[in-house]
Amino acid sequence: MIDPRRLRILRAVADHRTVTAAAAALYLTPSAVSQQLAALEQETGHVLLTRSGRGVRLTAAGEILLGHAHEVLAQLERAEAELAAYAGGSAGEVTVAAFATGIAEVLAPAIAQLALEQPGIRLRVRDAEGDQSLPLLLDGEADLALAVEYRGGPGADDARLSVLPLYAEPFDAVLPSGHPLADLPAVALANLSDADWVGQYPGNPCHDVTLLACELAGFAPRFVHSSDDFRAVTALVGAGAGVALVPRSALRGMDLKEVQVRPVTGPAATRRVFAATRRGAETHPLIAPVLAALVRESERLPAH
Repeated sequence: MIDPRRLRILRAVADHRTVTAAAAALYLTPSAVSQQLAALEQETGHVLLTRSGRGVRLTAAGEILLGHAHEVLAQLERAEAELAAYAGGSAGEVTVAAFATGIAEVLAPAIAQLALEQPGIRLRVRDAEGDQSLPLLLDGEADLALAVEYRGGPGADDARLSVLPLYAEPFDAVLPSGHPLADLPAVALANLSDADWVGQYPGNPCHDVTLLACELAGFAPRFVHSSDDFRAVTALVGAGAGVALVPRSALRGMDLKEVQVRPVTGPAATRRVFAATRRGAETHPLIAPVLAALVRESERLPAH
């Protein structure tokens, strides 16, 4: 009989690619992880891992078992959800990992509404960039993630996740007030191909959105300055250090006296925001009301 706890360890190793990183995510020692993997190989009668450079990769047998692990662990999440519903499950804590503007746009209003409708549900928020919340979710450090699509990230068909689309928002061009294109009603990205750019660090999903939009416009942006803080990005643009693409919601309430904000024509620069849970947990009586509240608040957002 295969121990499902060892399947969780196998999945962590597959996600993190090293025993040490998987152990850290699971709050175990590397030796404990290695022992559990060795026991799993004895249970199955197959070699499941092989070394690859400084890390490890799954063998063909390991990949087969990993597919079943996703199903088994999702079913265990469903079992926990049903048991919680049977027991009442109307009181408890839900940890949500979310990026800053997502917190401001939908999560904070959802918390306020849930305090009135579901006072037994306590939300604990962890500020995490759009590419960091899903690893926190999969490692069990969060119950729900508010995230954005990004290249290389888990897709909607990922067997580990249940994904709920929430909203999409455009990026606007932010230009210094004296820029030659600042008086136009809209800006074509191709006309900014020779400009210096202010952008997020590589790995930030917003960096990927900017890169992709510029690629579709036929050029690679020349990033001169980098910051993951949109206020800092806007301040640098206002100082004449370059141009930028910034999500429209991030500009609300910001001092824009030194810049001009214009919609973009041509290839769309858009970020798509979604909520995710571990597959099977979406019906948990503590998590389902939070998802419903996020959907409601997303529907109330101003039209972009």
